[in-house]
Amino acid sequence: MKMKQLICLSGLLVVVGLSVHAQQGGYRGPGAVAITVSEAKGLRDDTPVILQGRIERFLGDEKYLFSDDTGNIIIEIDNRVWGNISIDENETIEINGEIDGKFRGNEVEVRTIRKL
Repeated sequence: MKMKQLICLSGLLVVVGLSVHAQQGGYRGPGAVAITVSEAKGLRDDTPVILQGRIERFLGDEKYLFSDDTGNIIIEIDNRVWGNISIDENETIEINGEIDGKFRGNEVEVRTIRKL
């Protein structure tokens, strides 16, 4: 009976841990300011970024063309990041993520999305 309880408790801890992890967001306090797409293009790999703008179009394979008044950049949004958010090309959003510098001109790997 103790082994069965231990297995149940372990399973519960995994479920609780995953739900807490899914609800976590990025840092949003002082010093966390949105930058422009133009600025993001010059940053190093793994640099955290916050961008505000619009998704212009879907490019395929979880990639989208994101733009603001300074230019555009490719962003990658895993399906799990979308949650229950629905947007179109006319809505302004804020994305929180990090630079993926493995690609020419940089891309942004999105961690969170928020409608503005």
